[in-house]
Amino acid sequence: MANFEDFTSGVGAALPYLRRYGRALTGDQTTGDKYAAAALEALLTDRQIALDASSVKVGLFKVFHTIWKSSGSPIEDHETGLRAQAQKHLSRLTENTREALLLSTIENFNLDEVAEIMMTDVDEATHLVNVARTEMEDAMAGSVMIIEDEAIIAMDLESVVADMGHRVTGIARTRDEAVALAKAEKPDLILSDIQLADNSSGIDAVHDILGDLGDLPVIFITAFPERLLTGERPEPAFLISKPYSEAQVRSAVSQAMFFSSTRPLKA
Repeated sequence: MANFEDFTSGVGAALPYLRRYGRALTGDQTTGDKYAAAALEALLTDRQIALDASSVKVGLFKVFHTIWKSSGSPIEDHETGLRAQAQKHLSRLTENTREALLLSTIENFNLDEVAEIMMTDVDEATHLVNVARTEMEDAMAGSVMIIEDEAIIAMDLESVVADMGHRVTGIARTRDEAVALAKAEKPDLILSDIQLADNSSGIDAVHDILGDLGDLPVIFITAFPERLLTGERPEPAFLISKPYSEAQVRSAVSQAMFFSSTRPLKA
């Protein structure tokens, strides 16, 4: 059980990651932040929820999950384009599976914590994660462009993506290479590092590409997630921290193929 000081510091440390979870879950920064704000407000009204949880972070995510389940999917029926396609795919998924997968992979909660957050048991949490992996990876396949200057990491990402059944259009090491590669063949998804070989920015490269090709799902990879999870500017819907696990990449790629909203970032 946490004391008041632990509660305050715990909420502050967990909030950026709750916002990341909300963005990944909804596919939209504004909508995800509304859910995070509602969870924070509820928790500040009744701190005992977090104080009774195994950790303040688990308590905060548990409140978020309760609000999320009570309100249902935030995607509206009038959505069009890629988000409408995303809604169609999401309607086919087994209930609670995507939430369990995100919590266990992107947010790195262990299965005991996932079960606590989702108010179920460990066996059910494990089952939900396994079902989610199967259903989401089987839902759709496409082409993926990788922007990464470290050869070993680029090869690893390529292997994971290909193993999922996606086709890699190519690997770019710099901003200029990335723009040229995207123009040569428009990808369905961009997987991008933040800091590139010539000290150029993966964020700038993505801005250029989206400016030319329109909205595309993007996953950013960085060793310094705290530099982007600040709440002070638009943030990526999908952000993987280095060092990453294969499960994180697989989960993020599956999620990003459902949602296309990665709002432009200021470098």
